[in-house]
Amino acid sequence: MDDLSALRKLILAPYILKATALVGVSRKVGGNQFRHSFATLGILLDYHLIHDSVLLKASLLHDLFEELPATEVDEIRYIDHDGNAVVDLVLEVTRKTSETINEYLQRVLEKGSWNAKVLKCADRISNLTDLHRDSHEVSKISAYLDQTENYIIPMAKEVNSNMLIELNDLVRRRRMIIQKYNL
Repeated sequence: MDDLSALRKLILAPYILKATALVGVSRKVGGNQFRHSFATLGILLDYHLIHDSVLLKASLLHDLFEELPATEVDEIRYIDHDGNAVVDLVLEVTRKTSETINEYLQRVLEKGSWNAKVLKCADRISNLTDLHRDSHEVSKISAYLDQTENYIIPMAKEVNSNMLIELNDLVRRRRMIIQKYNL
């Protein structure tokens, strides 16, 4: 099946409706989590990862359980034939309350499925694109870039060489920006 045929058969509407719950969740960089979910989906489409409906549907909901823990998981499981797999993938990329951020990223790096790593890379590309000095302190940006180099870049090496290039480029550019302001 070619890309156009795959997109024609993809039904995202029920997942988009679920993701609208994220409209009310603001982001430190401005905007809301709903738009971030669409940005993550857009990154997957940009990389032509359109033949895995579970991955695409999960991208719309990847932050839902963290941001809105009261979400009815079973409602998503019954949306369609992909529902169970979508929930499983979203849970796989959801940080547990008992995990530090580094423990969470290490878990995904060591034990995550291919889809979990691809989704985490797309999520981080979106987050890095939104990472600016006017919304984050230099120390926070630097720590985030270190985290990306320690966990996300190794994931990208495993799953997608083009995402690896973009992640390295984003980290390099963000480091140049913070160095410029830390003279």
